Parts: sequence; C-alpha cells; structure tokens
Amino acid sequence: MKVGFAGLGVMGFPMAGHLAKAGRAVTVFNRSPEKARRWADGFGGQAANSAAEAARGAEVFVLCVGNDDDVREVVAAALPAMAPGGVVVDHTTTSAVVAREMSELAAEDGRAFVDAPVSGGQAGAENGQLTIMCGGEKTAFAKVEPVIGAYAKAVRLMGGPGSGQLAKMVNQICIAGVVQGLAEGLHFAKRAGLDPQAVYEAISKGAAQSWQMDNRWKTMTEGRFNFGFAVDWMRKDLGLVLAESRRNGSRLDMTAMVDGFYAEVQALGGNRWDTSSLVARLERP
Repeated sequence: MKVGFAGLGVMGFPMAGHLAKAGRAVTVFNRSPEKARRWADGFGGQAANSAAEAARGAEVFVLCVGNDDDVREVVAAALPAMAPGGVVVDHTTTSAVVAREMSELAAEDGRAFVDAPVSGGQAGAENGQLTIMCGGEKTAFAKVEPVIGAYAKAVRLMGGPGSGQLAKMVNQICIAGVVQGLAEGLHFAKRAGLDPQAVYEAISKGAAQSWQMDNRWKTMTEGRFNFGFAVDWMRKDLGLVLAESRRNGSRLDMTAMVDGFYAEVQALGGNRWDTSSLVARLERP
C-alpha cells in the first residue's frame, strides 16, 4: 500500500517512521524540505516537494499539521492526486467543523476522510504507543485502521465525521483539570512544609493517582517544564474546546478558568513550556 505523509514535526516525524518500518511505501512532505530529506535518509522512503506529490497515487494520505487552515490547504492539494477511493487520515487536532467540511470535500472527490487526533505526546509517537480517536465512515476506518496501527496502542472509531475531534476535546478538558489540581496540590504541600516526595508516595497509591502525578510531580516541584506538549498548543486546543462548547451549550467553567491560567503562564514567558507549568504561576513571587 502506498502511503503519503505530510507534516514532520515532533509527532509526524516518528509516526511516518513507524509506517516505513512496518513495510509501507511512504512518501513524505514537509514545509521545510531539509526535514523531509532527513526523514527519507533515515527511513528509506521518498521526499516530495509538495503535498500533491506526496499524495500522488496514494491509497492512504496522512497529515499531522498545525491548525484548521493548514488542514484545508493540504487536503485540497492532496485529494485530486490520490488513488481513486483513497482515504485521508488527519492526525491534527482541529475543530469538528473542519473535520466535517473535509469529509464532505473528500466525498465529492470520490475519496474519504477520517479525523484521527492523537493522545500520548512526543514519547507516544516515538514509541508507537499513541491513543487515536477517529471520526468517519466505518468502511474508511476499516481501511486505515491497520495502517495507523503502526504507531498506536489503541485506535477507536468514535462515530461519524468530527467525532474523533470531539473525543479529543474531552481528553483536553480532563487533562486541564487534572494538571491544575496537581499544581495546586503541590503548591499547597510546599507552603504547608510537607515533603513533596513523601506526599506523592502516600497519595499516589489512592484515588488521587493520575498519569500526570506519576510523571510530572517531581519535575513540577523542580520547576522543569521541558517535557511534551507546549502551552501554546494547549491554548489552541482549549480554544477549540470552548468554541465547541458555545455551539453545543455545554458548561465548561473549569476549562475556561484553566485556559485563563495558561494565558498567565504565557505572560511569564512560558509559551513553549509544557502543560505542567501551571504550577509556575502559583510559585511566582
């Protein structure tokens, strides 16, 4: 199966690599051509000069880019070049609106579109352990599931077009609340004169345990925020969440509050700090 891939950032680069290791014939495109050439040199695939070239004759075309407008641009270029009946798989975190829009565009062109945002961060991409939430038609999903399984530990169809993006929004809502709770807990422990490690060892065996606690409590107490997903990207995602909530009437008081806290972190210069940096606004003088 011929696969095209556009977007070789910290997530896309290793994801495309897993496809090549799985024996797929992969052609990649990146806006920075040197990164595409470096990928091709490392994994033995082909580097293209455009999204259309990467998609030429592809049965599956995968993208992992920045935002809604990037998706529109890349998909519009790729669709006409793909093999008849081909499927576009979009791993970008976008609005559900653009996912449905791209699904309609693909159907008009005799192709299909699956929105497939991921969770698991850079480490998950590098280790092939991502969780992927998909939206689209069942037949299209069945075609691409074994392809994207090359870099996933879990892949699930959540419903029709846009459903994958909506599920990713739930994911980000939950993460925002957990990280804020952990930040406040660590801040409280420090002000109360408790040993953070002793507190962690005690409460991580009970109902307070979380992935964030297990993986970030120590770096948060040390003020190290160079792990994983950046604040700028989290604010982009929470902006999508809050816009969708205004459309569907859901009340996201905590999410809106935490989004404001991340704005404070940006004002501290933490745009590229990871999401655990919420604690920094509590520890500032």
